[in-house]
Parts: sequence; C-alpha cells; structure tokens
Amino acid sequence: MSAITITDAAHDYLADLLSKQNTPGIGIRIFITQPGTQYAETCIAYCKPGEEKPDDEPVGLKSFTAYLDAVSVPFLEDALVDYATDRMGGQLTIKAPNAKVPMVNEDSPINERINYYLQTEINPGLASHGGQVSLVDVVDEGIAVLQFGGGCQGCGQADVTLKEGIERTLLERIPELKGVRDVTDHSQKENAYY
Repeated sequence: MSAITITDAAHDYLADLLSKQNTPGIGIRIFITQPGTQYAETCIAYCKPGEEKPDDEPVGLKSFTAYLDAVSVPFLEDALVDYATDRMGGQLTIKAPNAKVPMVNEDSPINERINYYLQTEINPGLASHGGQVSLVDVVDEGIAVLQFGGGCQGCGQADVTLKEGIERTLLERIPELKGVRDVTDHSQKENAYY
C-alpha cells in the first residue's frame, strides 16, 4: 500500500484529463520540490510512457498509473489528493502534511543531518551561483569538513559564505557541531563567480 491516498473523485478527474491527452499509457507523476523544507511544494505532472524515473514507485490505479518520485515518497506519507467541487466548478487539492517535515532527527547520525541541511537549505541558495557544497568528513569531535564545488571554487567570497551562512545555519540546526572547515583550495580562480 502506498503512502498517498487518491480519492475516487480525484482519480476520475485526473483520468478524464489524461484521456484528453491522446497518449496511450499516459499517467501522472507526483513529486515534491525541496522536500523537508518550508519551501516544499507538492506537484502532479503528466507522465508519458518512458518519462518516469527508474526508481519511481508506481501505484496502479483503476484507469492509470501514478508514479511517486523516490526521494519524495517518505514526505508523501499520509498525503491526500482530492477533487472538491463547488459552485465555480472544481479543483484538485493536495494535502501533504509531511512534505515540510525533515526526515532527520536528533538521533540521526551527525553526518546524515549535515548532508540533509546542505541539500535542503544551503545548496538551493548556492545553486544560483552555480555552486554547491558537500560534506567530506566530520573530524575532531564535531568539526564538519566541507568541499565547495562549481562556481564556489576559487571564489573570494567562499570564506565569508562558509562562516556567515553555512556555519551559522548548521550550528543552529545541529547543536553538537562545533564548527565547519573548508577543504577547497581557494587559490584556484579560473571559473570563479564574481
């Protein structure tokens, strides 16, 4: 049994939309953007045959298949897709109470928690500069060693970003973390972003 509930009304509404696409075997794909953060958005998209991802979880419904994005599945727990009609017509509603809930807690290993916040909070912000940061190791009883990549490499601002943004965020989220250190050599300036 899948984590998500699609009501009969929602099923029939979606089946009707899909039948108008003139694409045999078309289904839907359900995914969450930035799952586990306050920016999480639950999305439903058309999914033509072959557009599903290899690790999607297929849910066979009466008239079509819904593909659940593998990363989103834990966040779709208890989700409800419904179709509500009113005088103005009707609309599809998606309630996903766990979409914004982090899938890590105080008991998760420290490196999992660091990776989680890097992926959900820090990297989306760095992506606008073509940059990203990843965890290399946790050393000396609580120092996270981070590697900058992409546009952050060789950027003169990387130290400021590390100290003011990333370190502050991680220390707020993970009390036992003592600090962060950067392994990247910022003397390489070929593709730096200014």
